[in-house]
Amino acid sequence: MKIGIIGSGMVGRAFALRLAELGHSVVVGTRDVFSTLSRTEPDSKGIPAWQFWAKEYPEVSLVTFSEAARFADVVINATEGAVSLLALNEAGDENLTGKIILDLALPLSYAPGRPPRLMFANDDSLGEQIQCAFPAAQVVKTLNTMSHNVMLNPSILPGSHNAFLSGESDEAKETIVGLLTQFGWPADNIVDLGGIETSRATEMYATLLFQIAKVRGNYDFNIAVVMK
Repeated sequence: MKIGIIGSGMVGRAFALRLAELGHSVVVGTRDVFSTLSRTEPDSKGIPAWQFWAKEYPEVSLVTFSEAARFADVVINATEGAVSLLALNEAGDENLTGKIILDLALPLSYAPGRPPRLMFANDDSLGEQIQCAFPAAQVVKTLNTMSHNVMLNPSILPGSHNAFLSGESDEAKETIVGLLTQFGWPADNIVDLGGIETSRATEMYATLLFQIAKVRGNYDFNIAVVMK
């Protein structure tokens, strides 16, 4: 499958490597290729500049947002949620038409001395906003309730735990379930919550996610739905 990743940070890079390992054709999109390639300092989260990372992983190509979207059958939104719509707009409506958008992002704001906070909740979600902005694409919200390490390798946690899907297209969700099973998610552990409106629920879990991480000191955990 041809996959274009929007976002060249830690999560985008991790997805690129895992998907390439699984045999997919992958490119990573950035706003300005020259600028990204020219950086020498780590980003605000301490992620090494692309040029140094790329020396270890030359199989991953860096392109513009629009080139990544044009190339792909599935577009993965791995940007920070606060800028996701801007990045996808740069990718171009014409390049996203008919494509599946796998949305991982959380719409967060940051301030010193406090955990990240959702920019909006209850009556809206980033998943819905993306679907509204690109009605000819099929948005599937998933994997936004865990760290990227768990997203891509669920077996690092013991026992049975769950991933969730939200989206309007059953066919698109079926395609994403196929990807998730390649990552190692058992199909029975993938819970289809319904339409894209249900992404409000998984996005609002972020508050509990960050609090648990603060208490535990890491993100090595996930949700397990226990049923009788």
